[in-house]
Amino acid sequence: RWLYGKQICLFYAFCGVLFGICSLSTLTLLSTVCCLKICFPAYVCAWTYAAIFACSPLAHWGEYGAEPYGTACCFHWRSTSVNAVAMSYTVVLFVCCFILPCGVIVTSYSLILMTVRGSRRAVEQH
Repeated sequence: RWLYGKQICLFYAFCGVLFGICSLSTLTLLSTVCCLKICFPAYVCAWTYAAIFACSPLAHWGEYGAEPYGTACCFHWRSTSVNAVAMSYTVVLFVCCFILPCGVIVTSYSLILMTVRGSRRAVEQH
């Protein structure tokens, strides 16, 4: 069971969400920057994006709590079946912090691959 109290549980869950989303956002931005560097000249930000979603449960959009086994804290997933606000947070989190970043990563690396193949063909022709 969780041994450290509700405040430490909230802090633990907040840090897990903040650093987890920031990590995925950083990978998303790195893939985007690689794509932009190779395919287009431009740039982009990750901490603000992650902080918005990590702070949302602290502002009562979603909820932090103990995980089912009670050994760690994260999103309170079970509240989504009872609370419509928590459900909306979970859906937006899934779309904006998983589907969208994964889509951007796949698209970016696909564009990089096509650009590198095109450059290789051009070099081979010369």
